[in-house]
Amino acid sequence: MSRQKCLITAAKALSVIFTPFYLPTVGLMALFMFSYLSLLPWLFKIQVLTLVYIFTVLMPILAIRLYRRLHGWTLVELGHRERRAVPYVISIGCYLLCVYVMETLHIPHFMGSIVVATLVIQTVCAIVNSWWKISTHTAAAGGMAGGLFAFGEIFGFNPVWWLCATFAVAGLVGTSRMVLRQHTLSQVVGGFIAGAVCAAATILLV
Repeated sequence: MSRQKCLITAAKALSVIFTPFYLPTVGLMALFMFSYLSLLPWLFKIQVLTLVYIFTVLMPILAIRLYRRLHGWTLVELGHRERRAVPYVISIGCYLLCVYVMETLHIPHFMGSIVVATLVIQTVCAIVNSWWKISTHTAAAGGMAGGLFAFGEIFGFNPVWWLCATFAVAGLVGTSRMVLRQHTLSQVVGGFIAGAVCAAATILLV
């Protein structure tokens, strides 16, 4: 396999592994590790993670995949700016439903704030997408960074090493999106900044 093909294969793998839909699940896992919520029973934490995974990962991915197959589009073709509106609507709808279910079940506020922050990121990206193709992959990475900063301020822990890891992942993911010619450098950087600001502001203010 040529070097170029290896690079493209690696970029595709990174794009799939670090899909934006995993942000709420990963954020909750971090919250369970670094806050007083770590004292909650394991069974409850697993139940919450399962609930969030179903509504923010499984449901939107399956619905968007069905939508793509109905139109006969590849992932690259679906990535065109004008075709991203319906996937945004699908994901926002699933996230809204997740927030509603979590509120109905009286799940602790800080857990729901992670999903709300991701919902805000998705909504902002959807609005921006109407005229500019912002990167949701790096927006998710930025959301993780913003969330770490916000919870570091709230719970008084130092997230510097986790932030370094997040920046490294964001760099890899952003590079993969450019290698696949899905985004420009400005779209990648813009996505990260938008995600970080939205997540930090939402968690600190909501």
